[in-house]
Amino acid sequence: MTTAKPLRVGMVGYAFMGAAHSQAWRTAPRFFDLPLQPQLTAVAGRNAGGLRAAADKLGWESTETDWRRLIERDDIDLIDICTPGNTHAEIAIAALEAGKHVLCEKPLANSVQEAERMTAAADAAAARGVYSMCGFSYRRTPALALAKRMVDAGRLGQIRHVRAQYLQDWLSDATAPLTWRLDKEKSGSGSLGDIGAHSIDAAQWITGRRITGVSALLETFVKERPVGGDFVGLGGHGATGEDVESGPVTVDDAAIFSARFEGGATETGASDGGPIGVFEATRFALGRKNAMRLELNGTKGSLAFDFEDMNSLSFYDAAEEPDAGFRRIQVTEPEHPYTGNWWPVGHGLGYEHVFTHQVVDLINAISDGHQPSPSFAEALQVQKVLAAVEASACDDSRWQKVAS
Repeated sequence: MTTAKPLRVGMVGYAFMGAAHSQAWRTAPRFFDLPLQPQLTAVAGRNAGGLRAAADKLGWESTETDWRRLIERDDIDLIDICTPGNTHAEIAIAALEAGKHVLCEKPLANSVQEAERMTAAADAAAARGVYSMCGFSYRRTPALALAKRMVDAGRLGQIRHVRAQYLQDWLSDATAPLTWRLDKEKSGSGSLGDIGAHSIDAAQWITGRRITGVSALLETFVKERPVGGDFVGLGGHGATGEDVESGPVTVDDAAIFSARFEGGATETGASDGGPIGVFEATRFALGRKNAMRLELNGTKGSLAFDFEDMNSLSFYDAAEEPDAGFRRIQVTEPEHPYTGNWWPVGHGLGYEHVFTHQVVDLINAISDGHQPSPSFAEALQVQKVLAAVEASACDDSRWQKVAS
């Protein structure tokens, strides 16, 4: 029996992200010693029948059909937002103003203006000891966390190149149904914000450098999709036939952009011009299921990561192994980030574990009374990059500065 003070969680939304977050809240205290004991107090959703079934399956004690009731309840300490982007700002701001901690899925909002209001609310709440975090969960992948540790230790030297791809294929079927992720009013953008935002955050976090300018191209390959059909996973199989109702796809299917990162000091003390980067995000890369890739090239070495092989990290040290090429690090050792709390060496982790690590870091930050990362301010920076990418793509790919 734990004697830790409870952290009573209210979650909004119970689909894909809701299930992942639920598993994390349940699992975190069973593998990590936490200063606060998370309790799955209540989950909110609009469909009472589906909500009750989800609550029973995912382990929530009670339900609410209006998220506002979660915020009004005295037995809720934290609001976990797992809903489409168009609802994030209203829920997060209301929760923070009511004195509830907030975990909000990415991207933070559907516009820079919304993200700015959320950040202002987060800053005001933090002054009162109420904290917020944005769910860029890939930061909690042990191999990427190890990459961050190695970059910070100077193992790569001065970073020159950043190469980021996020490749999926679940929309490749032109008859896949029209879901909320394909509606700009709800999702904000398509592959750019849905998966490209992860690459942007990871690249800025690992390098410690913000993106300052971009030149971009967005493309929508399938302009209309059937409204109905069989919904499976993120996509599914749409209805077919002459009389099938269809609707417009109002987001991008693929995004490509080049980027300049801010400069910094070199080892000699001089300033550099900052790394250059190339980013790609698509949900049309047949055969790629969740290939979130990142490669960094520096003056002393290189690092490469692919989430489809998430328990390993490729490292090239130019001084120690000039003729050997990349070597593979199996990121399952006890001294590697997060892994010491799980299985014996060589027994890899999966997608769900990054959400558990996210919960662990959030709880520790709240207990210690300091701002969790990524903060809403960090997520706002990602939102500004997304906006610059869209602005460039709408202006014949002309160079677009990222707002400061």
